[in-house]
Amino acid sequence: MRVPARCESAAVRSPRSRKNTALTAGGLRKSIAWIPLVLFPLAAFALRNRLAAWEFMWLLAVAIFAGCKWQSWRSSAAERSSRDWRRSLGYLLLWPGMNASEFFDTAYANERIAPGDWLAAFAKTLTGGALIFFAARFLVTVRPLLAGWAAMVGLVLLLHFGTFQLIALAWKSAGIHAEPIMRRPLASQSLAELWGKRWNLGFRQLSHTLVYQPLQRRFGAAAGMLAAFLVSGLIHDLVISVPARGGYGLPTAYFLVQGLGVLIERSTIGRRAGLARGVPGRVWTIFVALGPVFLLFHPWFVMRVIVPFLRAIGG
Repeated sequence: MRVPARCESAAVRSPRSRKNTALTAGGLRKSIAWIPLVLFPLAAFALRNRLAAWEFMWLLAVAIFAGCKWQSWRSSAAERSSRDWRRSLGYLLLWPGMNASEFFDTAYANERIAPGDWLAAFAKTLTGGALIFFAARFLVTVRPLLAGWAAMVGLVLLLHFGTFQLIALAWKSAGIHAEPIMRRPLASQSLAELWGKRWNLGFRQLSHTLVYQPLQRRFGAAAGMLAAFLVSGLIHDLVISVPARGGYGLPTAYFLVQGLGVLIERSTIGRRAGLARGVPGRVWTIFVALGPVFLLFHPWFVMRVIVPFLRAIGG
């Protein structure tokens, strides 16, 4: 029996149709992964004129974080293979990192946490809170700029080194692979080690996957690395300079300096000078990371965002 021509044609076209359908579905999944990263910050901007500068800063930071979090979860194969919805909720709502593949690794065993690790994390949390309280209650009226810097140090201790560390320890003790996002940055012997292995590994994971790797394959490691620092600078400008309505471009300049510093330490001159190891490496890292830090947390941000925040929480 001869198959009708229309059926024959449909049979020939079906593999291509299935391929096109798969491509369309893949594109839709990628779009869904990126939509919150666009919509959440836009929603924050819609409320900008109704909020104090420090309120807008926190809202925008949370919006960007939530969008990045969703993107890392949605784009991960772990999200599609895992049926444990409780772990997905834990990753989305109770974990500051972006390492979805590690977090969903079911082969990771419970880890016994030493009491000293718990105590150290609690101590950093309390120290950070005390610095913020002291800055808000006593320093802000007499030395506002100093109060702002004390509060920023306190916030980093309270959140990144304290609370986030406690969350990581809790997850690890429950058998979840959740490495701390801060891994002893003071032990860094090079800028590359500081930014690549020890400081804020949640954002580093995302920038490495979404920025560095695609550009590295096409343009080389140096271009990929500089692009990752550039994107980091632009995001910090968005969260720091935009709420302050001043100092635009300074946080981006700070991160570009960090990228150039990594290139220098990896150059022939840098290797001969030992800028990536030992005492010279530590001195170089401190000099480049801390020397231009006033570009990152510029006076507009301190005086227009952090100091009003301290006055608000200090009554």
